[in-house]
Amino acid sequence: MLIKKRALALSGVLAIAASAAGQNTAPAPDLSADVQQQLTALTETYKHLHRNPELSRHEEKTSAFLAEELRKLGYSVTEHVGRYTDGSQADGVVAVMEDSPGPRLLIRTEMDALPVEEKTGLNYASTLRSTNEQGQEVGVMHACGHDLHMTVLLGVAREMAARKSQWHGTLILIGQPAEEIGQGAKAMLADHLYDRFGQPDFVLSEHDSNDVPAGSVAIKGGPLLAGVASIDVTIRGLGSHGSAPQEGKDPIVLASEFVLVAQTIVSRQIDPQRAAVLTVGMFHGGTKNNVIPDEVKLGLSLRTYSQDVQDQIIADIRRTANGLAEAYGVPADRLPIVTVLSTGPVTVNDDAMAERLRQTAVSALGKDHVEQARAIMASEDVGRFTLDGKIPGVMYWLGAADPEKLAESRKSGVALPSLHSPLFAPLYAPAIKTGVTAMTAMALDLLK
Repeated sequence: MLIKKRALALSGVLAIAASAAGQNTAPAPDLSADVQQQLTALTETYKHLHRNPELSRHEEKTSAFLAEELRKLGYSVTEHVGRYTDGSQADGVVAVMEDSPGPRLLIRTEMDALPVEEKTGLNYASTLRSTNEQGQEVGVMHACGHDLHMTVLLGVAREMAARKSQWHGTLILIGQPAEEIGQGAKAMLADHLYDRFGQPDFVLSEHDSNDVPAGSVAIKGGPLLAGVASIDVTIRGLGSHGSAPQEGKDPIVLASEFVLVAQTIVSRQIDPQRAAVLTVGMFHGGTKNNVIPDEVKLGLSLRTYSQDVQDQIIADIRRTANGLAEAYGVPADRLPIVTVLSTGPVTVNDDAMAERLRQTAVSALGKDHVEQARAIMASEDVGRFTLDGKIPGVMYWLGAADPEKLAESRKSGVALPSLHSPLFAPLYAPAIKTGVTAMTAMALDLLK
């Protein structure tokens, strides 16, 4: 009840602030100029981070670098915040700067990179290789822009430290590990993040986008990213010689049919007004050409904007797998095994806070550089920091695409290299400047 009253009170404050935002959210006139002065140093930071990516749960050097840079700016920094479900320690970073009494603002960046071999050909491209969780040697690349996010955070940290007389309250900067595997935010909260550093009144974050031109941001209230469920399906059969399939129950054929039938779950069993995406991204089975194996393992990814749709589709996956197995005559003790490995929350922007920050961004960047955000079916775990919406939170899109190339892409219909692509290369200079300017203006507004 206390949490509910607190949330209602904050919602009222946000609504009042949003209505008056046009009158008093303009940043100090020298903000853009100050950010421009940082750009050379921030460019070096960005290239350093891009050249030295680290995979999820292995962000030792990245977190140490981020922590050291924040200490230089006068923040009180705590490292190794976070505890994974297996008991191991995470590399989370928490930096705090307090002024006089006032609101508490949490700004979060991610630190981890992806198992992607970079093919951009840039002179600062990553050439690093590492070993993934399956023991395979892989290339490592910041193909999702977390290097850009960290660079912006450091720029904001410097501006907020220099402008301490312009704000009141507490600024909490979070360097989060393991976002790409959906474990980092949960690990930090499990390590009593809010008990140790205080519960924020607002949560703010950004994510770069190749669908927004560099030099602009895009923001909206309501759902921005989908919730996700990672699901394993083990299709079991009876192994036999490849020359005598009648003596077994072929799980490869059964799994192949399951992949096709599973695609009809969304198209034929879910209300078309309710978005959902079900993808089979992994199919492993067999050891030899002439051996029918005992089982096949499938990896599925499910994206939805609501918990009830997610629950319905998971139930449909179980029913479909079991129904096909029974039709194939698979024994009752060899029916498929469906395991939900992990889930992640929907990223929902608080409406009043989003409108307030949209007006702040217009004041800081100009109306022509603030777009209406488009929701997508990718997923994030930043929503966990809002405690399922109890704390107002906003994530906005930071433009990273070359404006001319983006315009040509929209005209031709040929997409630009996307996030997670080995060719993804943000137009970093205007993106960094815009990100630092917009987020600093937003932070000053929320802590005024």
